[in-house]
Amino acid sequence: MDRIKEQTSLIFRFVHWPLIARILVIIFVINITFGFLIHFIEPAEFPTIFDGIWWAIVTTATLGYGDYVPVTVTGRSLAIILILFGTGFVTTYFVSLAASAIATQNDYLEGKVDYRGSEHIIVIGWNERVRETLRQINSMSNKPLSIVLIDSTLEKNPLHDQNVHFIKGNPCYDQTLLSANVKSAGFVVISADQSKDEVQADMNSVLTLLAVKGLNPDVYTIAEILTSSQVINAQRAGADEVIQTNMFTSYVMTNSMMSNGMSNTLLTMLDQLKGSKLKYLEVEKDMIGTTFEKLSNQMLQKKILLIGIKRRGDTMVNPPLYTLIQADDCLLVIKD
Repeated sequence: MDRIKEQTSLIFRFVHWPLIARILVIIFVINITFGFLIHFIEPAEFPTIFDGIWWAIVTTATLGYGDYVPVTVTGRSLAIILILFGTGFVTTYFVSLAASAIATQNDYLEGKVDYRGSEHIIVIGWNERVRETLRQINSMSNKPLSIVLIDSTLEKNPLHDQNVHFIKGNPCYDQTLLSANVKSAGFVVISADQSKDEVQADMNSVLTLLAVKGLNPDVYTIAEILTSSQVINAQRAGADEVIQTNMFTSYVMTNSMMSNGMSNTLLTMLDQLKGSKLKYLEVEKDMIGTTFEKLSNQMLQKKILLIGIKRRGDTMVNPPLYTLIQADDCLLVIKD
């Protein structure tokens, strides 16, 4: 009884193997079996078992080298059976292999394959801003970046030729985020859903932010918020940085009304900053007590442009020249 159960278990496991693996095993069994048989039927023509197996493989592969040929009626009958039986399995194997490759490629395009890398950038949501952001990120980086795009509305990967891995699904669900391997991500960028009204889009962004931080509290997260009333909620949800898109747009529109043509100037200025880095620098000990004017001149000699100071959460752009640098300040600079 135990032996029957063991045999049944082996058959059950074999039946549940991938189709390609099962066909490949059957092909090997057929070639080895017919190789043994032809050796014993015609030992003169097939001196060794290996010669028989070689003949079986060449026959099922439809190569037909002709170096080993059966000459007896029994041997040729065996060859006919092998051609009818074995060649069919070989053909099925290659067809299945091609179909599997196509299915895998389609799964990648349709966002059905989990991402296995680490220290990658996860971008949630798809719109023209995201497209331009990814284009600029790739153009600024000296090496290819690992980017995972999550969206529930796309049918297939819109940037499959730009080293972007696509995950189709709702980013509010843990399973979708886990498919993007959020626990090993370096950055998460949440873009506002333009298909919804501003309040609903911000609520979805905050909900997504909570899901991300619940799975990986340490990942640096940037959230786009459209309404000022939801900024505090995004910060409560754990956003490391909040981008107020509408606020930036209103600033540009206001400056354009006050000074015609300013929008193009600002766009050109920001475009030229792509090759440089707008960043904060920690204050060094020898800088403490130095005036903004003196420190600015010193940093210019190092090709660093000092444009402001961040002090206790407030940023001062172009402060008075006599402003003294304090120990807890951060220096806002443009650095190559």
